[in-house]
Amino acid sequence: MAGRGVAVVTGASSGIGAATAARLATAGFEVVVGARRVERLRDVAAAWGARALPLDVTNVLGTVRMTRALLPALEASGDGVVVVIGSIAGLEPYEGGAGYNAAKHAVWAARQVLRYELLGRPVRVCEIDPGMVETEFSVVRFGGDEDRAAQVYAGMTPLTADDVAECVEFVVTRPPHVNVDQLVLMARDQASARRVHRRA
Repeated sequence: MAGRGVAVVTGASSGIGAATAARLATAGFEVVVGARRVERLRDVAAAWGARALPLDVTNVLGTVRMTRALLPALEASGDGVVVVIGSIAGLEPYEGGAGYNAAKHAVWAARQVLRYELLGRPVRVCEIDPGMVETEFSVVRFGGDEDRAAQVYAGMTPLTADDVAECVEFVVTRPPHVNVDQLVLMARDQASARRVHRRA
């Protein structure tokens, strides 16, 4: 398929962002990728014929500012779609997760307000909330300790970045009258933020 329009993907230097850029490029979108790690971003851009922009949109304010900047173009397109990646951590707090829980709950709140504010205008708004996704997130979280990061997923089969990217593709390719407000996505081995089945 070709000519689906322009897709701007942030956090695209790795993980879910890079997988989403690949999915949307394959689906026929003209992709613009942004991230802080410019060298890695250029590799992603080169692989998919995308344009690369250095961007720092790692927190809820970054998400809000990016959406505000793109909103005129989204509305002018006649069928804009905003997709934010949240987390089940924004829906279910857990011990030791206060900072991350708060940040992801703020993403949920900002997305819901945006949905209200854009009602009646040609822009759809969706939040995808994954559970455990095996990316380099845990390696970064544990300061590069790959053994400790691997223990997060020990004995279970987590989601992959491409699983989440496939959901993004699904959301943005629905007919213009269909708004997927929120999509919660977890591995079969995970039933909540704290309930995970692990095999011996």
